Amino acid sequence: MRMSLEISLDFYESLKEAIAQRADEKVKAMLEPVRAEDLSAILYELDTDDCVFVFHLLDDETIAEIVANLDEDTRQEFLRNFSPAQTARWINHMDSDDAADLLNEMPLKTREEILAFTELEVARDINDLLRYEEDSAGGLMAKELIRANVNWTVVQAIEEIRRQAEEVEKIYSLYVVDEHNLLLGRVSLKKIILASDQTRIADIYEDDLLAVKTYEDQEDVAEIMQKYDLEAVPVVNARGELMGRITIDDVVDVITEKADLDRQLMAGISEDVEEDDSIFALTRARLPWLIVGMAGGLLGARFIGFFEADLALLPAMAFFIPLITATGGNVGIQSSSIILQSLANKSSFMRGNFLLRMGKVIAVAIINGLVIGLVVFAFSFVLEVSVQLAITVSIALFFVVILASIMGTITPLILDKMHINPAVASGPFITTANDLLGLAVYFTVAHLLFKF
Repeated sequence: MRMSLEISLDFYESLKEAIAQRADEKVKAMLEPVRAEDLSAILYELDTDDCVFVFHLLDDETIAEIVANLDEDTRQEFLRNFSPAQTARWINHMDSDDAADLLNEMPLKTREEILAFTELEVARDINDLLRYEEDSAGGLMAKELIRANVNWTVVQAIEEIRRQAEEVEKIYSLYVVDEHNLLLGRVSLKKIILASDQTRIADIYEDDLLAVKTYEDQEDVAEIMQKYDLEAVPVVNARGELMGRITIDDVVDVITEKADLDRQLMAGISEDVEEDDSIFALTRARLPWLIVGMAGGLLGARFIGFFEADLALLPAMAFFIPLITATGGNVGIQSSSIILQSLANKSSFMRGNFLLRMGKVIAVAIINGLVIGLVVFAFSFVLEVSVQLAITVSIALFFVVILASIMGTITPLILDKMHINPAVASGPFITTANDLLGLAVYFTVAHLLFKF
């Protein structure tokens, strides 16, 4: 039995030593209890020659799981060390969706060479999947499923389950189709087991079944499965024919990828990059928003320059400029993060009365602004700041909190209406905009109170 293994430094060093000595039996014994997912992590720490040696000690099914778990760049580089025939052997043991993803990453010539060595039925399923867009339900689905004709008996359905048991790793239910492969519904394994042998599928299947179209976006599929707590969802074409199914493990990948991308956008990283990407790719992903932030900083500096005479009359005002800009940026990020979460979850904020929802946002901002203003006002006495300046800073912070909350709320909504990823509204964009807004409010309040 394989078990999850926490890879310790001692285990890794012992394994690496055994691999260096090419001790076949020792390496096999050490890797025997290790799951494929943990093996993938180990291989990242080995050089190519050692990885190839380890591969020759493993069975094709285990290697197929390892290859499916490797990230795209590492996988493509590594598979160049093996012939198309060897790669095809492993693909024969993969789920069709994983195999299609792997081949989609390859040049057309390499893909065709591998498919030439792949089992005919497997190659046919993969070719069916390759024609769909990667980010669609068709590109996400797997062909492995068990379908039962509506006119079958229970005993015929059980025979079909037995026939495909090795191909279909996870069986949640049987999908019921007619003679033209049109999806009619599903029948649970529980009903199959409890029914008598000669019971017709037509008498026990459920027609209340959620299905997705092959052309639907993968994020919409993830939302459906998350909302209705589905372990699998069937995929049909425009005619309603059953084409495949999407399981929860594939949807988790979609949700994780989207969360990673949104987090990077919020941090000002414009592309989906990872730590081991090239220096050029990492620089290209970070630089655009750094330039935006720098431009905002230059605008802020120029904006402060307009009030140089005011600062000359009251230099103590400069002491609070970082506080004003930081508070505005933080409030904006908080507000936009809540809206991004609401957009992702299609919460009631998106469906209810907009004015009432905005009223709630402003009410929260007023309370936060009052508390922050009072705290700063009290702290100003510790710093021995004049009462007039303390009042100026407190009032400015109060309005900055309100305005930053409004901007952090409406900007993602506007971008979403324009079909632009609202995550770009967070991070550097909101922070830079609220810096300028905060400075304008601060100096305007100072002008009114000090009558410069």
